[in-house]
Amino acid sequence: MLAKRKIQIAGLVFLVATLVVIVFPDLIRSGSTDGRFVTEATFNSNLDKQIQMIPGILDQLRKADVTPDKALKLEYFFYTNTAEKAERLAAEIAKLNYSVRHDVSARDQNLFVVTGWTTKIEMKEEVIQQWTRQMSELGYTFDCEFDGWGTDAGSED
Repeated sequence: MLAKRKIQIAGLVFLVATLVVIVFPDLIRSGSTDGRFVTEATFNSNLDKQIQMIPGILDQLRKADVTPDKALKLEYFFYTNTAEKAERLAAEIAKLNYSVRHDVSARDQNLFVVTGWTTKIEMKEEVIQQWTRQMSELGYTFDCEFDGWGTDAGSED
């Protein structure tokens, strides 16, 4: 009798958990109680991390003879949990005259990536910090996480 009761309770728990996943998939995936992919806390933590990485990246570029006054195009990356959010962010980024595309992420089929290249930007620390803040805030506005940037130090175009 007790074993039968335990099976019934386990079945009920499984049923409820399944319903929650089906009815509220974004809530489960994002870990957010308001359905957002990027919470305010995640945004702030990620922005801090991105800003802290800039000096190291610029040090590597200096070793490749990229001076602060040299302007390079930057490749940028964002992730989010719906195609609609990725599409809205991509449309906004296009207004900056950046190349942009969005698609399902190759590393996680439940995520969507927005990526492309900026126009040329000077490799001064304060300029890159301002741009990083702008990209992070833009991503947060459209519920997408700014995942960073890269460049081709040898690129002249």
